[in-house]
Amino acid sequence: MPKSFFYPLLEDPYRKKDLSRAIEVIKTGKLTIGKHTKKFENKFTKTIKTKFSLMVNSGSSANLLAMQCLINPYRKKRLKKGDSVLIPTVCWSTSLWPIIQSGLKPVFVDIDPVTLNIDIKDLIKKINKKTKALMLVHVLGNSTNMDQLMKIIKKKNIILIEDTCESLGSRYKNKFLGTFGEFSSFSFYSSHQISSGEGGMITCRNLEDYEILKALRAHGWSRGLKNEKRISNKNKHLDSRFIFFNSGFNLRPTDISASIGLSQFNDMKSFISLRNKNRNFIVNSLKKSKIINDNFYFIEANENVKPSWFGIPIYIKNKNNRKKIIKNLEKRGIETRPIISGNFIKQPSVKKYKLLKGSKFYNSDIVNDRGFFIGLPTKKINNIFVNKIVKTFEQSI
Repeated sequence: MPKSFFYPLLEDPYRKKDLSRAIEVIKTGKLTIGKHTKKFENKFTKTIKTKFSLMVNSGSSANLLAMQCLINPYRKKRLKKGDSVLIPTVCWSTSLWPIIQSGLKPVFVDIDPVTLNIDIKDLIKKINKKTKALMLVHVLGNSTNMDQLMKIIKKKNIILIEDTCESLGSRYKNKFLGTFGEFSSFSFYSSHQISSGEGGMITCRNLEDYEILKALRAHGWSRGLKNEKRISNKNKHLDSRFIFFNSGFNLRPTDISASIGLSQFNDMKSFISLRNKNRNFIVNSLKKSKIINDNFYFIEANENVKPSWFGIPIYIKNKNNRKKIIKNLEKRGIETRPIISGNFIKQPSVKKYKLLKGSKFYNSDIVNDRGFFIGLPTKKINNIFVNKIVKTFEQSI
């Protein structure tokens, strides 16, 4: 890889003040979940304008908790084994696997290649009597038409879970993505809009779900729940400090990661603004080149979406050139990766678990065979840097 130019997928996202917050926590000796986690949850709830927020150790864990809450016996309206959950074929592994791990049946839906998000026409075709929920993935800061989608959701009485792990801060008609569904997940991994190292957030709409999620996050413990005293009174034969009234995991974050996440979240607006400016600067410069325009297509924000871009998704117009172009870009210093994981039904795990038989998803194949994305700088960039990107693209065709 040339030493003169390197454009990574991921830059170091942490500022001195972020790390200072972490050091302050470390010095207290109280590193596990605590007051900084609660402060971050409260700030997140207020800013995103959701009802309840619960920090977890990853966005993947947030998806798992959402599905586990939906099947939990303490939930009045719960899903049953074998109920169907719709999910777009362009997704991440831990958007999909919690559905299966919860005894539910995934039903794949194709995507709209123009937006990379779920294709509403195909979604309508896939709905039947067994359809109970939709795991919606907001891809790279973009979104489907949420007005149309919510009409279908309400009419068919489908539970919406929003996987917003790649789209924190994106809005549809000035409403944050992640505030439409009954559950939403967010990720604070290093490459995302804000980072806490590892970490995530799950949000929900009602107290019943929130209390279930809290118990599931921490071993099924009654500790810290609203009805902790009532549970204790019903189980006087047990030590009130150690009552496990539900199933559970250990998906708690540390106060260290919460302190870093909160530090970054406080500046989320400026982060998003800078990322979007950098994205527009790079894409508009690439588009000025005729040879680049002839060979590449750039994904734009869907109508009514004010995006918080995660990366820069791109199509190669001639799919036969994909391997050559990707190899050349990497060789010349531009790191690339598939759009999420491409068409997920092509992954060996889907075949191993026999999740699909005989179906074709033509639009998802376009993403798989032609799509890739490059990173999005989190610091201010200049003409020299962008000109190198343009030149590298031109040389890689």
